Amino acid sequence: MIAEAGVNHEGSMDIARRLIDEAAEAGADAVKFQTYKAETLASRDSPAYWDTDKEPTRSQYELFKRHDSFWKNEFEALKRHCGVAGVEFLSTPFDRESAYFLNDLMDVFKISSSDITNKPFIRLVCGFGKPIILSTGASDDWEIAEAVSWIKEAGNPSALMHCVLNYPTEHENAALGKICGLRRMFPDLLIGYSDHVRPGDMGVLVTAALFGARILEKHFTHDKSLPGNDHYHAMDKEDLRRFRERMRDIRTLAGSSDLRASASEAPARRNARRSLVAARDICRGAALRAEDVTFKRPAHGISPRCCDEVVGMKARTDIAADSVLQWSMLE
Repeated sequence: MIAEAGVNHEGSMDIARRLIDEAAEAGADAVKFQTYKAETLASRDSPAYWDTDKEPTRSQYELFKRHDSFWKNEFEALKRHCGVAGVEFLSTPFDRESAYFLNDLMDVFKISSSDITNKPFIRLVCGFGKPIILSTGASDDWEIAEAVSWIKEAGNPSALMHCVLNYPTEHENAALGKICGLRRMFPDLLIGYSDHVRPGDMGVLVTAALFGARILEKHFTHDKSLPGNDHYHAMDKEDLRRFRERMRDIRTLAGSSDLRASASEAPARRNARRSLVAARDICRGAALRAEDVTFKRPAHGISPRCCDEVVGMKARTDIAADSVLQWSMLE
């Protein structure tokens, strides 16, 4: 479970540390930020692709410029704070320089959906020799396959994240079935889900997990009522705690995938299954015929699965009708 703090720190180290602490408290495994400079990420005339009713800034450059104050020193400090809090530090790089210094801070790289066609950048990140988590938002199958081929050529382990690049994503656009599509198309890869749906009861993430997503990522904030940016579709610590509790319940319900009878079913195995039973009186020395035998509960005698073996055997003693057959009665 990755809590995507992104740039919800709004340029404040105190808030960034608070995001780490609250995510760790609520059960996140990792806290991820975003590392960029507006000048290397977007041109000055790049248009918005988010809900401008929620975030009125209509220029990507202007929005990114408001949130690009953290750099190497700040992320080194946040890495240390993650260590104290007991969660893994991650940050998505969006340019060459940030990728280089983040390499010293992370064991795995996350590449944004926006860079899925960015062959030189994917190759650069693969050059660090670390596992790659690649988001697949707004992509067709051939684009995903092409990016995966670049990663495989470099020899990096990789995982794919289903993602929808709507901010926020409405329920009818979540397309969680694509998790199954990715699993079919890339059976050798770990598949996850990066969520931009409003948190609600966290049912979307629960459903994604049931569809087979093994890495889950969702934007994280300390205050969902804050205006702009990613706060309005982010989860907070209570949402994350609620999700963890629901997943614990589901894991309890799911139990083991081993196809074995459970200990709680032992009475049923013994009493609800059937045994071979004498259908009529059988005299000592008589060879049992098929019509001499029927099957009834409980399973205290010879199992019906042995019916072919029993037919033709001889009775060692007189056997009364309705007797549960035992091997000791036959020869």
